Amino acid sequence: MNLRFDDRVAVITGAGRGLGREYALLLASLGAKVVVNDPGGSLTGDGNDPGPAHAVVDEIRAAGGPAVANTDTVGTAAGGEAIVGTALETYGRIDILIHNAGIVRRASLKDMSYDDFDAVLDVHLRGAFHVVRPAFPLMCAAGYGRIVLTSSIGGLYGNHGVANYAAAKAGILGLCNVVALEGAAEGVTCNAIVPGAVTRMAEGLDTSAYPPMGADLVAPVVGWLAHETCSVTGEVFVAIAGRVARAVVAESPGVYRPEWTVEEVAGDIDAIRDLSTPVTFPVVPEGHAEHIRYSFGAADTQSSDGRAHV
Repeated sequence: MNLRFDDRVAVITGAGRGLGREYALLLASLGAKVVVNDPGGSLTGDGNDPGPAHAVVDEIRAAGGPAVANTDTVGTAAGGEAIVGTALETYGRIDILIHNAGIVRRASLKDMSYDDFDAVLDVHLRGAFHVVRPAFPLMCAAGYGRIVLTSSIGGLYGNHGVANYAAAKAGILGLCNVVALEGAAEGVTCNAIVPGAVTRMAEGLDTSAYPPMGADLVAPVVGWLAHETCSVTGEVFVAIAGRVARAVVAESPGVYRPEWTVEEVAGDIDAIRDLSTPVTFPVVPEGHAEHIRYSFGAADTQSSDGRAHV
């Protein structure tokens, strides 16, 4: 079965270079009409250059596909509206939204400026909201939509010198969950990609020992998440160096007591932390409620020694 995107309209942010460019070229080669968004700024988000976005559009058109450039920033609400507006003005609809735009401003937590913290959140996290907010109601009204948001290994596990980036990428996961929940009854899916590829964001890092880590190893995963046959929502997918995996939030079963003291927490800490039988709560249809029901159910399983493992 050939999975194509004929007549689908895709908006891809940060599509002038790296991963976003690869996504745009892939979807266009499979029939999608693509809005290539990229203001063309530096890695730190400074300046602008319409060249990268227009170069990708030229590449798509040279191959016979339809595409249009947009150079607005995702960092403002007005920019997000304009990006989605380009899809409506040019193609009359939006079916796919891939938020890939990102910048990096590295500094230790001791030294990071408030401006650098905000600038990174503006593009990654607020930027996601700035494009999701205008696109989501349109998708719901149409009864169809595919949204892919970009998190990172840093968002899952943290990293040195990027508190701003890590916080933004972790926030993306919370936003993704809500979009998935509210879109479930409307035909709109939302998933997160955690990509690993050697792009300009790797500048300054020693990548000499890395295995092949091209953006081409990530793009097919994003392509499936953006396709009408995508059968999941509210999930997180890792794609790095040819490995594709699902990431989840997991809990230990835990320990229940009707009352706790600090000493009892200390005494039970090994059991509290025991992940040998992890518990997960899928976002859709109602992970939030399932979590509460599971936790409340602990009291019903209380053992004779005064405590209960959930």
